[in-house]
Amino acid sequence: MSDSVQQGFIPREYDIFMGLDVDKTSIALTWTDHHDLGASLRMPYAIENLLHYTRRYFPDQRVAFAYEAGPTGYGLYDQLTAQGYRCLVVAPSMVPTPPGQRVKTNRLDSQKLSTSLRGGQLRSIHVPSHSYRHLRHLTQLRDTYVSQATAFKCRIKSLLLFEGIPFPAAPMASQWSRRVLAQLQTLPCAPAVRFKLDQLLASLLFAHNQVRQTTREIRRFCTTDPELTRCMGYLMTIPGIGWIVASQLLARIGDWHQLRHVRQLAAFLGVVASERSTGERVQRGAITRTGDARLRNKLIQSAWWAIRHDPELQAFYRRIHGRHPREQAARKAIVAVARKLTTRIYAVLHEQRAYELRAMPLTQAATPRPRARLDAPQNPDDSTSETESPGRGALAQDGGRI
Repeated sequence: MSDSVQQGFIPREYDIFMGLDVDKTSIALTWTDHHDLGASLRMPYAIENLLHYTRRYFPDQRVAFAYEAGPTGYGLYDQLTAQGYRCLVVAPSMVPTPPGQRVKTNRLDSQKLSTSLRGGQLRSIHVPSHSYRHLRHLTQLRDTYVSQATAFKCRIKSLLLFEGIPFPAAPMASQWSRRVLAQLQTLPCAPAVRFKLDQLLASLLFAHNQVRQTTREIRRFCTTDPELTRCMGYLMTIPGIGWIVASQLLARIGDWHQLRHVRQLAAFLGVVASERSTGERVQRGAITRTGDARLRNKLIQSAWWAIRHDPELQAFYRRIHGRHPREQAARKAIVAVARKLTTRIYAVLHEQRAYELRAMPLTQAATPRPRARLDAPQNPDDSTSETESPGRGALAQDGGRI
């Protein structure tokens, strides 16, 4: 990340402010300057057209661009920055919009971006480098196949329930073992039900195979990049974080140099409390749930593992658990542990060192088990949690982590 991006965008350093509303075929462009002069136009989506227009009408002026992150990706950003122009890629939800505005067009959107850019109201997202973008493609693909496998399992169970056929008996952790799948393939049922069940089983096996292939590709890709290998090694020294969570964290965070402070990561993952305070009244609510929900779910599952193997986190969990009513305590405490995990993640990435587990005895009290879908929208968690620096001691084992 360049120094100018780290220091923020300063409007007085530029003369022309171009807002771009981009779709797959065209660019709606609006430019303004400090004297409130400007114009709007539309051109085909080609970087050559945009550069030609800029060099023709603003040859000796400093030009800054801004467009919203969307399905067109970062190609426009790459090409503009390669030509020496400043370009901001902004989150659509963070663009100032008047509450009473009821008309939306590409031209109006480009005008809004241009005027907001001139006023210094826009902040660029962290644009990942190519290696992190490719890792993000792979982790998203794996999550897609995992979701598809889960959906096929639900459809199989729904079909059997509808037909009154009992699901093969098996322990909770082995409901989809090879033995259970073999029993499903030989269940006696009507021909039409048999055909539908066979097709669902075939789709489930295909999804499982795709998950395995994508998993192998993620491992191979990470081992070919020295920086990814090094950062994943540091992350996996944190109790509760295995290579799946580590790879998805790096895919979403991108270049760790762009992390400016420890609180930024927790806010990015949506595990900080929302707040609506005014005057002397302080009102904090549920966690914000911004960012990638699937990564947040994985982080919470990592927190369940961590409190069984990290004495500090176990003590912290019990302290938060004791502050809340019994029906809410587990949810609030485990989200607070996930929030604390983000401080460890930031520390090992920022300092580029392995996490060292502080030598403290684990208590013999019963350790709580993870509950299903703790991060689902129907569970109003809030996470007023503490922060601390990682302690020192012995490295944690990696076996069994997510």
